Amino acid sequence: MSEVWDTKDGRRRVRRDPPTVEDAVLAAQGLSDDIDAQIEIVMSLMEVSAEAARGAVLKVGQRKDTSRFTIAGRAGAPRAVVVERRSSRFATLRPRASVGYRGRV
Repeated sequence: MSEVWDTKDGRRRVRRDPPTVEDAVLAAQGLSDDIDAQIEIVMSLMEVSAEAARGAVLKVGQRKDTSRFTIAGRAGAPRAVVVERRSSRFATLRPRASVGYRGRV
């Protein structure tokens, strides 16, 4: 599906993709760890049968997703964030004496 309209610079188009069952499964996995609860969530989001929702949940659950990553660490321990400040290149500039000013004697 796409929507097209004309502007002074030419035709513009926006692509609109409706959500898929896989999107609903990923949302359900984020909300619950229980398989039956995930199936119920998918059924309510996409209005599909219980068999189709179960198949989608099990299929996505078995597949290894390489686009996600986790940061390993000790449970309960806060993660450290290190912020380094870069020094300025011009940090060694000394203030110049004003030109043309001579103190009165």
